[in-house]
Amino acid sequence: MNICRKDPGLSTDSFYEIRAGCTDVPPTKFRIKAGKTLSVKRWRAAFTPEGYLDIGKCLNRIYRGGIHPSIRGEVWEFLLGCYDPKSTFDEREKIRQRRRDQYAELKESCSRMFPVVGSGKFITARVITANGDPLQDPVALLDTTLENLPTPQSQESDTVDSQEHNKEIIQWKLALHQIGLDVVRTDRSLTFYEKQENLAKLWDVLAVYAWYDKDVGYGQGMSDICSPMIMLFEHEADAFWCFERLMHRLRGNFRCTGNSVGVEAQLDILANVNQVVNPKLHQHLEHLGGGGYLFAFRMLMVLFRREFSFGDSLHLWEMMWALEYDPELFSLYEGAEIYNKPTRKFRRQCGKYERRNRRNRAGSRSGPSAPFPLSVFVVASVLKDRSNKLLREARGLDDVVKILNDISGNMDAKKACRGAMKIHKRYLKKAKSR
Repeated sequence: MNICRKDPGLSTDSFYEIRAGCTDVPPTKFRIKAGKTLSVKRWRAAFTPEGYLDIGKCLNRIYRGGIHPSIRGEVWEFLLGCYDPKSTFDEREKIRQRRRDQYAELKESCSRMFPVVGSGKFITARVITANGDPLQDPVALLDTTLENLPTPQSQESDTVDSQEHNKEIIQWKLALHQIGLDVVRTDRSLTFYEKQENLAKLWDVLAVYAWYDKDVGYGQGMSDICSPMIMLFEHEADAFWCFERLMHRLRGNFRCTGNSVGVEAQLDILANVNQVVNPKLHQHLEHLGGGGYLFAFRMLMVLFRREFSFGDSLHLWEMMWALEYDPELFSLYEGAEIYNKPTRKFRRQCGKYERRNRRNRAGSRSGPSAPFPLSVFVVASVLKDRSNKLLREARGLDDVVKILNDISGNMDAKKACRGAMKIHKRYLKKAKSR
């Protein structure tokens, strides 16, 4: 008698090895499944001989079965808009080399200002005061001999521009020790970060980014977002630019204005969404004083890195990016002209979430508006999944936080993402009828 058994798939834990002794790390639920996961063979088959990519063939498979870890980095480069699917192999190689050169220049600029950058070391203690006076503590530089390091040239000019530049350097240097403190706390359970060189690589990328994007600089949580890039890309510059593209989506969360943080705008959106799709729970949370949804701050800030295991958080990310994929992403980030008309062929290259939002904007009487990020609906999906427990047991905000923390590391990424799509569909329907 033949019994059809569901394919359990292959574990991906071997790709992200856990340190010996870390027994409290939850196993990854994502598994490689033949015929469902985007495999190396199917990925290669999506390219023409010249290198043009039919990304539409891959998006649905990524959403339904994830990406094989061995090609995750190169697929992410397309999902995040590092490269245009309509480019050739040769064109992409030229772009890659140009970006590597640009990163080398950025890193060299940072190294001239603070020579620990690129030295294979990093710092965890302050090196300057708020006024810019140096704190020459050898311990702060992890045994780097200060006397052997070149010092930045002094600014003799007292122009407004030079004063402003000096302020930027001070702000940047003030962030360097915080980057180091976060680096040593990031993904400590992974054997990858047992090596000093990998910790230094993560610190270098974050330090260079803080100088590259001076408006945002460095914010706590960026190390959690950047860490997978360091693991996936052998070349540091490739990791930097992939992180930079992801920060195009997330940098608003880290922007601080006065007493507010940018992510609060997404918390307001979450409150609005939950009020529409789950009014009973929303009312209960408001009664408890949680109507501002600050308990979801971390989820949105670091894209669920703490709520899911390491492997499952990467799976969740790529599912969301595949659903949100916009073929115009590369042109948008590069500042190029966008000529695409919404033809049927073009729509096939869009992610399912992006297609739905385009249809909704086209049919909106009030005109087009920016779509909400899918991550907001993933949080709404998590809340819906714990709705009964929250309604039954939460008698204060501490209870809400405890109930949500209890599921950290043990959540199902695919279930959360599918739930998010259902909630998004219901939200659009109800919002139209209001």
